[in-house]
Amino acid sequence: MGDGLVEVVERLLILVQPFLPQHLLSRMMGWLARVRWTPFKNLFIRVFVLLTGVDLSEAVLSRPGDYPTFAAFFTRELRPGLRPMPEDARAMASPVDGTISEIGILEGDRILQAKGMDYTAEALLTDASLAAQFKNGHFATVYLAPHQYHRVHMPVAGSLRETRYVPGRLFGVADYTVREIPELFARNERLVCLFDSPHVPFASIMVGAMLVSSIETIWAGELQPPRHRKVVTQSHTGIELARGDEMGRFNMGSTVILLFPLGCVEWRDDLRAGDPLLLGQALGMTLRP
Repeated sequence: MGDGLVEVVERLLILVQPFLPQHLLSRMMGWLARVRWTPFKNLFIRVFVLLTGVDLSEAVLSRPGDYPTFAAFFTRELRPGLRPMPEDARAMASPVDGTISEIGILEGDRILQAKGMDYTAEALLTDASLAAQFKNGHFATVYLAPHQYHRVHMPVAGSLRETRYVPGRLFGVADYTVREIPELFARNERLVCLFDSPHVPFASIMVGAMLVSSIETIWAGELQPPRHRKVVTQSHTGIELARGDEMGRFNMGSTVILLFPLGCVEWRDDLRAGDPLLLGQALGMTLRP
């Protein structure tokens, strides 16, 4: 497909997204992804692998027929030892396989979404006092493409303190959409996970997107949005996770945003928007002992 045609298709997708039944389409995708009829799910997986270039050699199960559903294939497990954590205990690890959308420092309360476009931490977290903890802090936004590994892991060790389910839209999160739709990450459905750590308190935000049939966590299973569609806050105790432990997964692709307070971490100075990441790759260092 030529560049001109690609640009036209992307522009059309941007224009129609606000008018699509985003949640209905995502529920339909969720239903299709869980069909167990063998001929259908095997064809679904094979076509997806062909179109997206999934590397099944990295997975524990390497054949389409090994998976009971497309959803199981999409959240496939990687072979043990394939994504080692950094040797330095103070290094922050990439929580996913993905691509850096943006990385840097908050300007006060503002987080860079794309060139010439930002949004506030308060809008993202829906709480002014919570957002104030990250004023002038550090952020990283990582996009997970459909062909990539879709489990989300811990960048540093932490104890889960609180989760906040925030209802919202389900705009796509591909780079061409992120560049055009204002405050996209603060408008989409998301799960804010707040952790305390021996090194640094931080937030890991799992952002939903169109055709993401659901978000799951290891402590609560599949997220079940309340019918009243309002922010739901829940406190947690006793959930301790080591760096590199799985914390959740996306049933279809999406985005993870990390937030750290001022003076707690230092990003690697060679990381830029557009850089590919692998789970476990060092993002920077924690600055507290």
